Amino acid sequence: MKLIRFGELSKEKPGIALDDGYYDVSAFGEDYNENFFQSNGLQRLQQYIDSNKKNLKKIPEGSRIASPVARPSKIVCIGLNYADHAKETGATLPPEPVIFMKSTTALCGPFDNVTIPKGSQKTDWEVELAVVIAKKASYVEESKAQQYIAGYCLHNDLSEREFQLERNGTWDKGKGCDTFAPLGPMLVTGDEIQNVDNLRLWLKVNGKIMQDGNTSNFIFKIPFLVSYVSRFMTLLPGDIISTGTPAGVGLGMNPQVYLKAGDEMELGIDGLGSSKQKCVAYAG
Repeated sequence: MKLIRFGELSKEKPGIALDDGYYDVSAFGEDYNENFFQSNGLQRLQQYIDSNKKNLKKIPEGSRIASPVARPSKIVCIGLNYADHAKETGATLPPEPVIFMKSTTALCGPFDNVTIPKGSQKTDWEVELAVVIAKKASYVEESKAQQYIAGYCLHNDLSEREFQLERNGTWDKGKGCDTFAPLGPMLVTGDEIQNVDNLRLWLKVNGKIMQDGNTSNFIFKIPFLVSYVSRFMTLLPGDIISTGTPAGVGLGMNPQVYLKAGDEMELGIDGLGSSKQKCVAYAG
């Protein structure tokens, strides 16, 4: 299945992507949130679609496409999970996964504007594959990790590099700014993905290709990451693990290049669709 959400901010409705477009399944009566995933929602939704496919209506033309997952309890990110990205930023390959958190208030839709934070000079892009957790996970064995995965999404892990690297402390304050987690356009269940370890992911800025990588270059594979993260915190249904970015970020360029108001990012991953965000200046 390919799940979507649509509608105005804070008024999103659940939908489904079929071959010929996006369809409204709000009559199913549930949002795609923690309760949905923990109560076997994917199977129940599939049964609903099978029974009502002829009666489903397309979503209204021009509808805003939202994050395919309602605000999760947490967004966990993995840093330096591609060797080429670690090299371009001058970082040592990590012996264990680097974990940082992204604020859930950073979550936004795949076509929403991205706000350059107040005072920012170094806002950067990062195309990533995100994993959505299906059920409560704590001390999960790597061999069983796949059972805990609901599906996969496209994610732009935006980063303010000065806040992240030059302002002392953890990476989190450069990662959790408002609109710094555009997710979607869809959540794609694992049965729809032929090989999650061989997906092309790419990102353009103003039409110019910046990142062009493949998940075959992961340092740490997805089952290991789910198992590893679950040793340090309980993952809840609907939680997100973002698995790292390949080379081609602005931080790694010489000279470095960063986003400014008016710039447009477009990104995609095989089988997960594409998204586009325009950068706007902070106007608070």
